[in-house]
Formats: sequence, structure tokens, C-alpha cells
Amino acid sequence: MTRRVYLVVLLLCLGLMCPLVTGIFMDKLASEKLCADDNCVYTISLARAEEDYNAPDCRFINIKKGQLIYVYSKLVKEDDSGEFWAGSVYGEQYEDHMGTVGYFPSSLVSEQHVYQEANKTVPTT
Repeated sequence: MTRRVYLVVLLLCLGLMCPLVTGIFMDKLASEKLCADDNCVYTISLARAEEDYNAPDCRFINIKKGQLIYVYSKLVKEDDSGEFWAGSVYGEQYEDHMGTVGYFPSSLVSEQHVYQEANKTVPTT
């Protein structure tokens, strides 16, 4: 009986030292993005959500119809991909989400004000 216990403990220790899953692979949305600067930290525009959007994974943000969003970059569309922008929500009623940057479909928003042109092409990481 004690040999079995030692064997189980040994197998558990080996399993903890060598995890089978190290992460989840997600397809890259695009190879390049358009930004106002080399680091994509300056706001390009302010957009208003025309529809609700529920984020499918951690790369995206949830948006609600009527919500304002600061846009920081625009992904360069590739074959068989949608057009996505990266931004963060704006407004006091969304304080718990402010500062969280993520992607959302550009087709669900309308630009309200353009602060500066997105004329820098930057590779995505």
C-alpha cells in the first residue's frame, strides 16, 4: 500500500513540475496597425458605439450602444479578417472599464471626432 502512495505522490509532483498546458493559442488578428505615433499611445479619434458588442475573448472589449470609445489604433485588414480597432471606453458611468484597451469591430461604431491622422504603420506583436 505504501508503494502505491509513493508512486501517486511521485506522479503528482512530476505533473506539477511539467504542466501539459502552457497557454492558449489565439490567431493573430493582423500583422500591422495604423497609429498616430510609433507606440500607439496617442488618441486617434473618439467613436460612438452604434450597437452592443460582447467580447469573444480577452483581446476584445465589451461596448454598449451609445458608449464613447477612445480609438488608439486601427488594424490593417487582411484576407478573411474583419476590420478591428483598438480603444478604451470613455465616461463616468463606465469607470470600472476605463483604461482597459481592447479590440472591437469598426463596423459597430461611428467616428465622432478625429484628433489626428493614423499615418504610422506599426507591426502588431
